[in-house]
Amino acid sequence: MTQPDGTVQRILRSETRGLVSEISSRREARVLLQDRLAALNSGQRRAEATMSFGDFVTQKIEPVVLPTLKPATQEVYSYLLRKHLLPRFRDCRLCDITRAEVQQFLIRKLKDGYAWETTHHLRSLMSKIIGTAVDWNYLSVNAVRGAKMPERSLKRPHRFLSLEDVRGLLENSNEPVRTIVLLAVMTGLRIGEILALRWGRINLSAGTLRVEETCYKGNFGTPKTRASRRELPLAPVVVQALRAHHIRCRNSADDALVFATRQGAPLDAKNLRRRQLHSASQQAGLGLIDWHSLRHTHGTLLHEQGTPLRVAQAQLGHSHMTTTLLIYTHASGSAQRQAVVHLESLLFPSVPEFAEVGQSSNQQIVVNAGR
Repeated sequence: MTQPDGTVQRILRSETRGLVSEISSRREARVLLQDRLAALNSGQRRAEATMSFGDFVTQKIEPVVLPTLKPATQEVYSYLLRKHLLPRFRDCRLCDITRAEVQQFLIRKLKDGYAWETTHHLRSLMSKIIGTAVDWNYLSVNAVRGAKMPERSLKRPHRFLSLEDVRGLLENSNEPVRTIVLLAVMTGLRIGEILALRWGRINLSAGTLRVEETCYKGNFGTPKTRASRRELPLAPVVVQALRAHHIRCRNSADDALVFATRQGAPLDAKNLRRRQLHSASQQAGLGLIDWHSLRHTHGTLLHEQGTPLRVAQAQLGHSHMTTTLLIYTHASGSAQRQAVVHLESLLFPSVPEFAEVGQSSNQQIVVNAGR
C-alpha cells in the first residue's frame, strides 16, 4: 500500500485458496500460492494508494492539474468538484473506489434530475482524476473507465435564427453589439474568439482575419482546439462594418483589441449579452437568445445554401466533421418546405388534377397525372 506520505508499505494478508479436501498436497498448495503472487513478484501489480480522494484532489489535482486547463474548463471542473464529487467521495480511499460505486453515483445523479450532459461531465472529471492517480503510480487501474452512461436523452435543439430574424436583430442592435452580431453570423466565430480579436490579425484590404487567441472573463488563452486556429474570409458587408468600427476606436494599433472598453480591456461577454443582446433580441420579437445561437445560425445557413460540409467545418473550426453535421446544422421550416416543393416539381412536372368522386363517407381521390 502507498501511504499518504508517499512511502510504500507491504501488508500481510491471509487468503483462502481452497478447501483441504480439494488440495491434495503441500506442493499443489505452493503452486496455487505462486500463481497468486506472480503479478506482485513480477512487478506488474502496483501498490494501491491509501490516500483519500479528498486529499488527492486538494493536494494534487487542484494545485497541479487544474492550472494546465483552459480557464473555462477550470471553472466548470472546480464547480463539479465542490458541488458533486467531493461531497460523495471526499473520505473514500482511492484504492477503495470501485466501478460499481461510480456507476451508482452517475445513475443517482440522473434520477435526481441532473442533465445527461452534466452527468457526463462528472464521469469525465472523475475519470481524469482517477486516471491521473494511475499515471502517477497511486493506482494500477482506472475504475471509472468501465462505468457506462445510459443512452443520451433527447434535449431541446439549439436555437438558430432565420435570415429575417438576423435582419431584425441587426436593426435593433446598437454598437458595438451590432458589429459583433454581424461578425458572428457571417463567420461563425465563438464569442471568446471575437472578444480576443486584435486589429493586427484583420486584413481589411484582403478581407480576412486570423483566429489565434480566445478570451474568457478577461483571461486570454489559445483557441479551443488546433482546428480553431484558422484564417477566415470576410464578406464585403463585414469589411465595411469593421472599417466603420475602426474609425470609432480610440486605439487601432495592431496589438489593440477590436472590441474593448475605454481603458482597452476586453469586453465581458456576459454583460454584453444581458445588457445589449437580450434587449435587442426582445425588441426584434425573438425572445432571449445567446451568443452561441449566432454560431449555430452560421452553421445552419451554410448548410441550407448547400455549402460542402468540409468547408463548414473549416469555418466553424471543428476538429471533427461529425460535430459540424450533428450539432451545428439544423433543418429550418423554410428549407424543409423548399425541399418538398422541389420534390414535387420532379415528380409532377405538370400540375396534377385531384378530383373527388362520390359523396359517401368512403370518398376516393383520383389523381390524373396529366392534363
